[in-house]
Amino acid sequence: MERIKHIHTVTKRLILMTAAALLILGVIFGITYYFDQRFMMTWSGLLCGIIGGFVSIQQRLRGVSDQELELLTSSWFQILLVPIFGGVFALVLYVILLSGIVSGHIFPEFHFPVRPESGPDTTYILDVFTETYPNSGEDLAKFLFWSFVAGFSERFVPQIISKVTSTAFEQENATDARKD
Repeated sequence: MERIKHIHTVTKRLILMTAAALLILGVIFGITYYFDQRFMMTWSGLLCGIIGGFVSIQQRLRGVSDQELELLTSSWFQILLVPIFGGVFALVLYVILLSGIVSGHIFPEFHFPVRPESGPDTTYILDVFTETYPNSGEDLAKFLFWSFVAGFSERFVPQIISKVTSTAFEQENATDARKD
């Protein structure tokens, strides 16, 4: 009976925090849109990552130990930690997708602003973050989905980073071996 009470307490907190996150990020999104400094993709990805983190906690509640459940019930910070990581991982994934490190038909493609002929400058770099959008509605849906996954699955983005890092080291070692 105590376990069920703890689950209900944590669930109520998750609902409140999800609503607060939606409200706060919605206001930030609106302010940036109003002042024409649109970081729409950044805010959208962050929000989906945070929501993914909240859903992840809710999905795992039934399987956590009584001790972990008691900790979640007594600490708002413990409940917020996973969604915060989810939001950070969604932002890291956004950068990974923009860089083209991960690509393929299941990942979104983006439209970048036109690069100045004189070469990149500070205005162009800002334009990359304010005027880069998915190529299509389908690509937007893919971006939102993968941002949610980045928040939901705590291991997804770290696994991408590990794989990219190990591949880079392997290529570096192969290049060094050919030089010798």
